Amino acid sequence: MSPTSEAAHGGRRLVIVESPAKAKTIKGYLGPGYVVEASVGHIRDLPSGAAEVPEKYTGEVRRLGVDVEHDFQPIYVVNADKKAQVKKLKELLSESDELFLATDEDREGEAIAWHLQEVLKPKIPVHRMVFHEITKDAIRDAVANPRELNKKLVDAQETRRILDRLYGYEVSPVLWKKVMPRLSAGRVQSVATRLVVERERERIAFRSAEYWDLTGTFGTGRAGDASDPAALVARLTAVDGRRIAQGRDFDSLGQIKGANTLHLDEGQARALAAALENTRFSVRSVESKPYRRSPYAPFRTTTLQQEASRKLGFGAKATMQVAQKLYENGFITYMRTDSTTLSDTAVRAARAQVTQLYGADYLPDKPRTYAGKVKNAQEAHEAIRPSGDRFRTPAETGLTGDQFRLYELIWKRTVASQMKDAVGNSVTVKIGGTAADGRDTEFSASGKTITFHGFLKAYVEGADDPNAELDDRERRLPQVGEGDPLSADAMSVDGHSTKAPARYTEASLVKELEEREIGRPSTYASIIGTILDRGYVFKKGTALVPSFLSFAVVNLLEKHFGRLVDYDFTARMEDDLDRIASGEAQAVPWLRRFYFGEGGPGDGAGAAADAGNGDGDHLGGLKELVTDLGAIDAREVSSFPVGDGIVLRVGRYGPYIERGEKDSEGHQRADVPEDLAPDELTVAFAEELLAKPSGDFELGADPVSGHQIIARDGRYGPYVTEVLPEGTPKTGKNAVKPRTASLFKSMALDTVTLDDALKLMSLPRVVGKDAEGVEITAQNGRYGPYLKKGTDSRSLTSEDQLFTITLDESLAIYAQPKQRGRAAAKPPLKELGEDPVSGKPVVVKDGRFGPYVTDGETNATLRSGDSVEEITPERGYELLAEKRAKSPAKKTAKKAPAKKAPAKKAPAKKTATAAKKTTTAKKATAKKAPAKKASATKTAGPDA
Repeated sequence: MSPTSEAAHGGRRLVIVESPAKAKTIKGYLGPGYVVEASVGHIRDLPSGAAEVPEKYTGEVRRLGVDVEHDFQPIYVVNADKKAQVKKLKELLSESDELFLATDEDREGEAIAWHLQEVLKPKIPVHRMVFHEITKDAIRDAVANPRELNKKLVDAQETRRILDRLYGYEVSPVLWKKVMPRLSAGRVQSVATRLVVERERERIAFRSAEYWDLTGTFGTGRAGDASDPAALVARLTAVDGRRIAQGRDFDSLGQIKGANTLHLDEGQARALAAALENTRFSVRSVESKPYRRSPYAPFRTTTLQQEASRKLGFGAKATMQVAQKLYENGFITYMRTDSTTLSDTAVRAARAQVTQLYGADYLPDKPRTYAGKVKNAQEAHEAIRPSGDRFRTPAETGLTGDQFRLYELIWKRTVASQMKDAVGNSVTVKIGGTAADGRDTEFSASGKTITFHGFLKAYVEGADDPNAELDDRERRLPQVGEGDPLSADAMSVDGHSTKAPARYTEASLVKELEEREIGRPSTYASIIGTILDRGYVFKKGTALVPSFLSFAVVNLLEKHFGRLVDYDFTARMEDDLDRIASGEAQAVPWLRRFYFGEGGPGDGAGAAADAGNGDGDHLGGLKELVTDLGAIDAREVSSFPVGDGIVLRVGRYGPYIERGEKDSEGHQRADVPEDLAPDELTVAFAEELLAKPSGDFELGADPVSGHQIIARDGRYGPYVTEVLPEGTPKTGKNAVKPRTASLFKSMALDTVTLDDALKLMSLPRVVGKDAEGVEITAQNGRYGPYLKKGTDSRSLTSEDQLFTITLDESLAIYAQPKQRGRAAAKPPLKELGEDPVSGKPVVVKDGRFGPYVTDGETNATLRSGDSVEEITPERGYELLAEKRAKSPAKKTAKKAPAKKAPAKKAPAKKTATAAKKTTTAKKATAKKAPAKKASATKTAGPDA
């Protein structure tokens, strides 16, 4: 019997999911007899501030939201913006006969289901309904086969939430006192920040080394064709048996590592090339090996984020946003998973498409299985794959834009995972010859031919290194044998420099966190989003660059809370939390030991270990660590030597450099651009900053008022202002404001004159009156110079026109029809190439709010870490992808009036009023805590 017919005879069933989009899709599959409503993420959580804590709680409980003295009992409160939704759910529940909690099947989803049960207090049968894909069959099967709530998963999530709260709420105030207000620390975010900072430290300490080598083009003497080339290119690998140094042979200080390695400089390389001009070369050896490459495993959360970054230019957050939409609309299975396993249904569907699209020759005899690589995988989900028992091809989905591209990526990867291996041959040819000076030289070339492409016909994985060779690339070498003579048709001398370690990208940071077993893969996108939003990290292109602020924060944490940002410590905590989830350890003793130290208050020393928490050598004493702050020198943790007596300091208002002590003779100070990468702050650049003019420039006295006129650099750029006499009222109805004016773009602080300043402060300038006596003025505004006549404004083309434009010229401008909307388009600042989504050219333009990228359909403003000069095409595509991922929110706003109609039919006015209050509450909450917007589906806690 179908779920729909069961409901018809069995009463009314309330199904609660997390997001409205999911509710709409599921409702379509269940039909009458079912009411499907969204909780809109978490309905209950730890309080975000003391004001939300009930009055009966005081002291530390009120501050933390956790009663650490009584078994770490959490204080849960219904979120202010969810109270109306909870009321609605209670009303629906009162009219229902059964309740199905259909939140996601992971720790957080289980916790949401538990909170719903605790808050709603249902007196009707309650079922836990779980599914990995939103298809008709999967949903109906989930209704027919519910399970009980998994309390172990709930306990595991609760322990994580309490741990993150204790970490964040105890360590963050230390940062406020010793570094800067409003900073945050977190169990995983602080470690992720440390990784990025350590990579930048490596770049700062790095010293480049120069090395040279030779590359020869050797001919066979034959005409050659596609299968048997006439020549091959080989690199010098040895001279007299000594290996030629390459980049990998140098350490980070530029010193060579190998004792038997020959380091060629330019002179030696050119001399050797000259000695090889008349050398006769021959093939010394040909080594051929079979080549075999197996398919990549189906996607899990982290590998999807990495590949979407490499191939589509998506950030981790944008990837998860697009994947969420695909999941909620029934196109893919659940996208937060550690598993690479495919169900039997999925394997059959993939194998069917292999046969249909590529032929039986590409189908292996047996289905492929993939073992999980993630230690302590969170839940037994499937890999991320197309949903259903028959995969829709990308063309059949009707998807467009980013959703189409991500679905296509998932579809290709899934189908390829069930195809045959790629096979071929790899060949290494070694070529020898004796130079004119008697030295023996050996060159080497390697090639690869693919005789059967197998899965590579469907999918080729990308690489983090843009210079890496992809799996499907062939390099064919001539068919030669040992002893065959070769002619040196060309010999080039090439110079190289070792490069500093590459900065992390979102994809490579996700990979690093997973390999170190830090955090959970499902939270990586939100962790990276947090460190970007907090200003600890910014982007240059796709690279993650640490700010100077993050250097100060990490410096403090390493020196005074070393254990908390230790990579092994964080990974061991993850193991402990997984053991709690499996029932092998108990949460309260573990938390007690972490927070209070060995044994905790009132317990024996071995209590935690006896509870199944292992030796616990990495636990103990967070409270003690954050209590004694006297040893932390705030100035010391925020100071970093640059060289030549120059020190970088991270102040409360941003980074700056100084030489000498404040108020001493010769003291110099200069602000440092906040978007400057730390490894770019060299001594030479610091000297340039210190040499720039700073402070107030006295220009002279205004001959009319007698007030002193000064020029200074302000928060919004250089400007001029007058100094009012002492005693001038600054507040009240008689307050006098000093005249102030921004410098023109053509002016500089150290060259502006008194006459310039007086002219600037004379603006706005009256140009004259029109025939009707309406005054026309020339003014300088936020968006540039313009004319104003009544309420009619017209832009001017240059700042100089403010002083030179005449009445006749102004009238001529007003005689022209006013341009509606924006002014004539300015030429692009930079061209980035063709957008892989829209297929249209992407350019950087200068807008009223600063530079932005656009493909003519979507506009995305450049972030603080981006610059017009350095932005890459990939970064431009990523910004557009993130903007598109957010754009559907506008459509919802247009549909809002339609949702108001039922409210008018409600018999009581209170319902309409409540709806109105709900809207207001949601808006207010969004403004106060933007991070909570994502809770429409599910996000990691702010302390994660």
